[in-house]
Amino acid sequence: MNAREKLIVKYISDLREKCNINPDMDLLKKVTIGCGPAIYNSDSSTISGTNESELITVRNKFLIKKLGLSTDDKLNEGIDAVIEQYGRSNRHKYRAVFYYLLVKRFGKESVYE
Repeated sequence: MNAREKLIVKYISDLREKCNINPDMDLLKKVTIGCGPAIYNSDSSTISGTNESELITVRNKFLIKKLGLSTDDKLNEGIDAVIEQYGRSNRHKYRAVFYYLLVKRFGKESVYE
């Protein structure tokens, strides 16, 4: 089992235990690959739900640039809903899981086909 596969096992656990979701394995793998080397760095592998500048980056770089959403798609509400779903008190929100939840929330699975 390589490093990425070990991380995906963690992500599956988070989705099942913290979010009560049985993940689409193919989509989760593609979202994880899409995160690139960020998943291997302890700082960039997680997202802080309280760091406003980090959430702005998620909105601008992932939701708008990667998923092709527009600013009128209620992006901040979607991010807030995902934070709530993942658990506000959960300090370790994995980037790949967070992105997976955003993809599902906005119905943008087709970006990863």
